[in-house]
Amino acid sequence: MPELLEIETYRIAAEPVVGRRITSVHAPDDWYAKGDTTTDELRTVLPGHTVTGTRRIGKLLLLDTDGPTLGLRFGMTGRLLVDGGASIDQLEYSSDRNDPAWDRFGLAFGVGDLVMRDPRRLGGIELEPDESRLGPDATTVTLKPFREILRGSGAPVKARLMDQARLAGMGNLLTDDALWRGGIDPTRPANSLSDAEVARLHRAMRRTLEVLGGRGGSHTGDMQPARVRGGACPKCGEELRRDEVGGRTTYWCARHQS
Repeated sequence: MPELLEIETYRIAAEPVVGRRITSVHAPDDWYAKGDTTTDELRTVLPGHTVTGTRRIGKLLLLDTDGPTLGLRFGMTGRLLVDGGASIDQLEYSSDRNDPAWDRFGLAFGVGDLVMRDPRRLGGIELEPDESRLGPDATTVTLKPFREILRGSGAPVKARLMDQARLAGMGNLLTDDALWRGGIDPTRPANSLSDAEVARLHRAMRRTLEVLGGRGGSHTGDMQPARVRGGACPKCGEELRRDEVGGRTTYWCARHQS
């Protein structure tokens, strides 16, 4: 499933299209156009414009042009293909088939193309997305705003970390690994953490992003092999608990996460 680390991989993969002029747009799926954007608008507004840059905020990939900015969201199963090549061959929990029938959106250039391939249609495309609706990016947030994010809610700390309006980029796998590394119970109210615990969790989150980014993605966490019923904690061997927190399946160790 694409989380912050996967979208950063997509952003880097998209850099070769900077400077290219859009000649046509493939937008066959009305469902995939989000917000006030329509597929007709995508097909008529974008051609003729040149891509000027790539950016990322959390799990949102942004393609700037000399006209409108294009926002790409990948949901759980979306992949990015540039000039026919995929920067990520397969996503965790997604199909391993490579079917062009799943191409939900594409930009054609004079040479080459950029395509979103999404089996489950959980992503989307939007012109001029409202970037202010996203919180600070998890890779750059410093301790002081991170502390305020947690203090502002009595929701489970895991749910708060995954609230994209408060903190952009953390998905289910990254969050479970960060909480495990930080020794924090994911079900605890976010505002119940002490200053020391918040600082420890902030360090653990940054370390998780650094380590898993180096390994190749959010699916490479220390917890990942144990994310099965009866799986054992990699740290102490205790059988992991499997709960639903914030609407997401959550694995954690009751022995050392408190």
